[in-house]
Amino acid sequence: MSEIVIKAESLSKQYEGKDILRDVSFSIDKGEIFGLIGPSGSGKSTLIRLLDLLEMPAGGKLSILGTDALASRSRFDLRNRMALLNQKPVIFGMSVYDNIALGMKYRRKSRQEINDAVHDVLEVIGLHGYGNRMARTLSGGEAQRVALARSIVTKPEILFLDEPTANLDPHSTKKIEELVLEINKEYDTTIVLSTHDMLQGQKLATRIGVILDGKILQTGTTNEIFHKPATTNIALFVGVENIFPGTITGNKNGEVTIDIQGKMIQAVADLTEGYKVSVLFRAEDVTIHLEEISKTSARNIFRGKIKSLIPTGPFVNVIIDCGQDINALVTLSSAEELGLSFGKQVWISIKATAIHVISDL
Repeated sequence: MSEIVIKAESLSKQYEGKDILRDVSFSIDKGEIFGLIGPSGSGKSTLIRLLDLLEMPAGGKLSILGTDALASRSRFDLRNRMALLNQKPVIFGMSVYDNIALGMKYRRKSRQEINDAVHDVLEVIGLHGYGNRMARTLSGGEAQRVALARSIVTKPEILFLDEPTANLDPHSTKKIEELVLEINKEYDTTIVLSTHDMLQGQKLATRIGVILDGKILQTGTTNEIFHKPATTNIALFVGVENIFPGTITGNKNGEVTIDIQGKMIQAVADLTEGYKVSVLFRAEDVTIHLEEISKTSARNIFRGKIKSLIPTGPFVNVIIDCGQDINALVTLSSAEELGLSFGKQVWISIKATAIHVISDL
């Protein structure tokens, strides 16, 4: 049975009379990487500060490591068992070694303990031999690694990371992400990561909580959040490109037929005839064919014409007019091999199991 290390119940927070967090409830298990995703201003950083006990909530309950975290007698002891890495951490005008050793010195550890721990963590972050360098002469990515080392050198049971790669280049971001996974695996550290980077959330998190307008609207696995969002607002935030209103016209053993402005689509859902719904599917779940197909496991096949092609890095977003605009995502090489071009007639197929249905009732 999993051990719950953080449990929040109905947390709230206001600043200057404005609700920042409202009725926030969730739990985090030991050893998880729990990702908090949401747009800027959604309340992610405020929630991290509440969990790290830097601020107190206006209401609600908070249990951390089996202790009532809001009891004043508990806060100091709990904070010694946790660590926080901010988006823009402070790098002090001293050596890399002394920057990393600060937390251990505050905890009155012996010189030998500090020396051993700092050298061990320099190995972990890939900065062996950097101990005597002045920390403020390092690159942004190296400085962020030093700040991360300072956070983990005391071996916290819970590590909070607030947008840890927001100001870094792609190479430095990749290094920090690798370190997060290594720290989690090596020390079994429970990590709470806030990010607005959808891809980072998918790569790192064991589970994800979506926070919009100060409320956590859904928690779940990467697949649940990105392929089975609980609301259309969540779907829009996590980048679901195809969202259509419809009405259930029939249900046969759990396979429903949905009328989308006269176009019938098949999906899997436990809903009965007459329900108003939203139909969602991701662009990568749409397959493009050059000829009409008859042998396929996909239940939904439509003909259309290519309306536009939008290159996005190694991919191409293809918009196909099938009576409604449907987005498909293919690799650049696949688009070239298929000879996709504006106005070209194509067929698309979508499996019924790839379609997510949300009741609007």
